[in-house]
Amino acid sequence: MAKLNSMGLTEEELALLEDDYDEKEDFDDGISDEDKALMKEYYDRDVKTFKEGEIIKGTILRITKDSVLVDVGFKSEGEVNTSEFPDRGRDLNIGDEIEIYLEKTEDNEGQIVLSKDKANKIKIWDNIANAFENQALIEGIIVARAKGGLTVDIGLRAFLPGSQIDLRPVRNMDRLLGKKLEMRVIKMNKKRGNIVLSRRVILEEERVQAKVDTLANLQEGKVMEGIVKNITEYGVFIDLGGIDGLLHITDMSWGRVSHPSEMFAIGDKANVMILKYDKEKERVSLGLKQITEDPWNKADEKYSPGTSIRGKVVSITDYGAFLELEKGIEGLVHISEMSWSKNLKHPSRIVAIGDMVEAVVLSLDKEKRRISLGMKQTEANPWENIEEKYPVNTVVEGRVRNLTDFGAFIELEDGIDGLIHISDMSWTKKVKHPSEILKKREVVKAMVLSVERTEEKLSLGLKQLEEDPWEQATSKYTLGQDVDVTISKIATFGAFGELGDHIEGLIHVSQYGKAHRNKPEDAFKEGDAATCRVMNIDVEKRKIGLSIKAIEEGLTPEDFTDTEIEVSDGE
Repeated sequence: MAKLNSMGLTEEELALLEDDYDEKEDFDDGISDEDKALMKEYYDRDVKTFKEGEIIKGTILRITKDSVLVDVGFKSEGEVNTSEFPDRGRDLNIGDEIEIYLEKTEDNEGQIVLSKDKANKIKIWDNIANAFENQALIEGIIVARAKGGLTVDIGLRAFLPGSQIDLRPVRNMDRLLGKKLEMRVIKMNKKRGNIVLSRRVILEEERVQAKVDTLANLQEGKVMEGIVKNITEYGVFIDLGGIDGLLHITDMSWGRVSHPSEMFAIGDKANVMILKYDKEKERVSLGLKQITEDPWNKADEKYSPGTSIRGKVVSITDYGAFLELEKGIEGLVHISEMSWSKNLKHPSRIVAIGDMVEAVVLSLDKEKRRISLGMKQTEANPWENIEEKYPVNTVVEGRVRNLTDFGAFIELEDGIDGLIHISDMSWTKKVKHPSEILKKREVVKAMVLSVERTEEKLSLGLKQLEEDPWEQATSKYTLGQDVDVTISKIATFGAFGELGDHIEGLIHVSQYGKAHRNKPEDAFKEGDAATCRVMNIDVEKRKIGLSIKAIEEGLTPEDFTDTEIEVSDGE
């Protein structure tokens, strides 16, 4: 410019000369050949400094709504669309110096072609390449989900694989959308436009350093803050800073914990105590409940036998229910201590999880951490005045609660059952099972035979409500008397005939008539009528011996020995 200005040309004249140089080479404008040579030298030098595909600097000359005019010191200015600038160039000012990409030194119309977009991309690629080479951190915003990972805006679109997001797999990647993260470029290919990022490598480096610091401060008995990283059925893993410790479910609370998720969520902060530290294996056992006092230390002062308490049902088993008296202290109400009634089949008939119930402390074992409780003790024992309520020989009414092989249990009131033994059901009938006489849930009347308060037993009788027909047997039936009977039952050894009043006598096969001696099995069938002679009466054993043979042969009881007249029922 200095040499040209020495010719006395103005800047405007110089610009016109530069624009028209090629077209007016042979134009004789009064300029000497020496000056023309100087002008051509300046122009050629200036053009050679520009190369297509490079980023050059330019100055903004004009800003309009649609374009920005940029002077790059070339023979012509270039226009760039405002859409290539942030906020459509609203932050630009005339005179600002900017970096711009030179696409072409001259298009079909002889104009220079510039691009701000390409300049930005080239610069971003240079920055990314520099960060890749120097392992420098780079910031980016998560903009979208992609197959196998996330798309990140770092000026250009880059890929963050799912395995490189965090130290552990991230299940919900959507929560990261819109977040700004620091990452590191681990792979790039400019030709293909591929950029791969990693956040995990940064976290691993931070974790290594944090681990060194944490290990230097680890000490059993020390309380440290950590972050919950993982939850399992048996406990939670807590990051203490580069090293994880296990807080087992049994060390979470002095109280009952069904699952660790009841107390923790991933990401929670927690103060925990170092219970054990294995330096060689780098294993750390943690405790939470150990930070507070063990409630069992003062349990004997608060829950001495006889103390009335109120507790929450936290567990139900076949043998009883556990009540939480306070966090860390539970007591067992055995099923036998729930009700004075002996018919309780399962604790769930009385209590449910979450119920608040009244109970009494029966015993406490501080060493074994056990408390026995009783619920029925909060009510009066119905057996205390049992003799007064149910005196012997009293007729009572109750419902058949249960049938067994040996008798029937009659529920007189809640907690009070009486037993009718099978032998006390009938004076005359040999009862093989109570179901022959009674039905379950049937309401019956019975007589109180005996009461044993200490053993909580009450005996009842059904047959005692009627007079014993055998007491009149000797006066009603005499030896040698002929009686009419109805065959009620047939056995291999003979047939039973009912005389009346539910009294039966046995006709032994040896005492059948002549017509049936050869085939005794065909002699009778149930319901047949027969006339027999009374040959033997044993009131004590409640048996009567009958004979058809005696009538046919005109025999009397004196004609027979004791062994000839069978009164046994054969069983």
